[in-house]
Amino acid sequence: MQPPFHIVLVAPEIPQNTGTIGRLCVCTDARLHLVKPLAFSLDESRIRRAGLDYWQFLDLQVHDDWDAFLASAAPQRLFFFSTKGRASLYEIEFRAGDYLVFGNETSGFPLPFYERYAELLRTIPMPGTHARSHNLANAASIVLYEALRQVGFGTPAS
Repeated sequence: MQPPFHIVLVAPEIPQNTGTIGRLCVCTDARLHLVKPLAFSLDESRIRRAGLDYWQFLDLQVHDDWDAFLASAAPQRLFFFSTKGRASLYEIEFRAGDYLVFGNETSGFPLPFYERYAELLRTIPMPGTHARSHNLANAASIVLYEALRQVGFGTPAS
């Protein structure tokens, strides 16, 4: 069975965020892709604590680097989310199977991504004026639930 969506974390740094996103993926049947390097071990208690007892049900794939991810996953549609995006996530017409890609917590994506994927870079609009960005786990939740909403998840069958 194919997952409705894929969450891709590029070089994540904070295990609690990864654990929380793993739990999000279990709750939504999404697949989580982690692209190394990881700034922590997947055995850390902080991941398990954030993911609770759901981690065992996580559809997880770990990739050695970005090229290995592209070769293994062969994604058809990628969207990248960053504060540097010029277009809103709400301008995307999501389709089941899309890959939702997020950079790490402190520096975002590796610099070449911003040029290579400029047309696919989106942002989460923030009306507040005192914060630079959302927490990574919150950002993944916002984007994933908008994608699920668009494809009819949670809509009562008629």
